[in-house]
Amino acid sequence: MSDYIIGLTGGVASGKSAVEKRFRAMGVTVADADAAARAAVAPGSPGLAEVVASFGADVLAADGSLDRAGMRRRVFNDPTARTRLEAIVHPIVRTSLAAACSAATGVYAIASIPLLAEGGGRTPYPWLERILVVDAPEATRLERLMRRDGIDANLARTMITAQATREGRLAIADDVLINDRDEAGLDAHAAALDRLYRRLAAAHCARPPVAVSR
Repeated sequence: MSDYIIGLTGGVASGKSAVEKRFRAMGVTVADADAAARAAVAPGSPGLAEVVASFGADVLAADGSLDRAGMRRRVFNDPTARTRLEAIVHPIVRTSLAAACSAATGVYAIASIPLLAEGGGRTPYPWLERILVVDAPEATRLERLMRRDGIDANLARTMITAQATREGRLAIADDVLINDRDEAGLDAHAAALDRLYRRLAAAHCARPPVAVSR
């Protein structure tokens, strides 16, 4: 059981997925918030039932699953609707991430939360011991987005500015991985962080229990 959990986050096209891949290759459990969010509203789930109760049956696709594209359009320009949806999905996601990380067999685990800064940082995730932010220069992110999604610079820039600012993410960071290097540089940085987290997790587990007066 792992009780030392690292929060991993980064802006779009920062290369967070590449960093996740490195940690997984080193045997670290990585629980993904995006996967947990999809499971939270899977067909037959209590989360989907709550979404239908809140928004109506027209949020469903013909096969009974959530019409994700339609829901995105619905909440994109409606902050009230977005808040209602987040109030349903986010608590389920947090519970799922905490359970997956706690069940991990390694000395530490990672909760990958793309919108951690946008969602309040540590406040809704008090069980995170540290936060690792994957960062890259905006020019690098723009180039990656345009290449990855086949979009122009204006749309790529809009996607970046729709998220938290770089400064906002760095403000919640304990550790920062600058992902503008070659593959070997990224491997080395991830390996160094893995060694750090293993040491910190071992020290955390070795702490004596705190006596509580009654």
